[in-house]
Amino acid sequence: MTALGNTRLAFIETLIELAEQDPKTVLVCADSVLVVKGRQFAQKYPDRFIDVGIAEQNAVNCAAGMAACGLIPYVATYAGFLTMRACEQIRTFVAYPGLNVKLIGANGGISAGEREGVTHQFFEDLGILRAIPGITIVVPADDTQVRLAARAIHKIHGPAYVRIGSGRDPRVDGREIPFELGKIRILAEHGKDLTLFTNGFVVNRALKAAERLAQEGIRAVVADVHTLKPLDKEGIITLLKQTGAAVTIEDHNIIGGLGSAIAECSVEDCPVPIQRIGLPDCFPRSGLPDPLLDYYHIGINDIVEAARAVVRKKKI
Repeated sequence: MTALGNTRLAFIETLIELAEQDPKTVLVCADSVLVVKGRQFAQKYPDRFIDVGIAEQNAVNCAAGMAACGLIPYVATYAGFLTMRACEQIRTFVAYPGLNVKLIGANGGISAGEREGVTHQFFEDLGILRAIPGITIVVPADDTQVRLAARAIHKIHGPAYVRIGSGRDPRVDGREIPFELGKIRILAEHGKDLTLFTNGFVVNRALKAAERLAQEGIRAVVADVHTLKPLDKEGIITLLKQTGAAVTIEDHNIIGGLGSAIAECSVEDCPVPIQRIGLPDCFPRSGLPDPLLDYYHIGINDIVEAARAVVRKKKI
């Protein structure tokens, strides 16, 4: 059974560490302090914690003002409320002037599960932010990677978004692979028949699919594309040239996220057969995380079938 971590807790614990080291670090919530486990931060740094209530646009505008004064604000709330309700504020008052505001979106994807249904399952956030210039976008695979991502975005100047989960997020087991912002990570390399590009809380599914494929003689590389923007085009194109086929696996709408990004790279620089696995452009039902992902064909069997298909196309 896959061990679970808590990406929300990982974020807030790391933010407290950053605040200890950097007095400019501020947390801004929109009635979301419980959602992001922010009480620890608020108790330790009450003068660096602001809760504007259910007002995401205000939260982003406040953060923009703070950043303009030299602070480093982290706006943390539900992913969809942040990227949809405050989309204009992120675009015009953060990204356009290039302000140093960090955005943390909780409940990313449908793997948040059954708690609150489609209104609190956010599968459009990455596509929305990819369309806005100048925002670094990170989609960590587990709580360990959230800690690394939070530290990494603190070191860069400018807008950044980190997607976190529901607080019961599968860990990627036994792979202490260095994290570098803007660079893909090779998690497994069985051979060069195809590449499985993945990120977020479905990385384990890609790894298990690669193991199953290896048993039937199809040897895959598994690449974690944790930084969706800026995209590691060089690393992606290298793998596409080496393997000649790819499957993308993501917990996001099939439009606008990882699959779209990989397809764009391919069509411009290295056309190869690609099959995208993700939410098939629909509003999902509510349900427990694993059965829900399987229901929408983001399962291990679906990855295996897609891999077989692209390898066959490669040989035509």
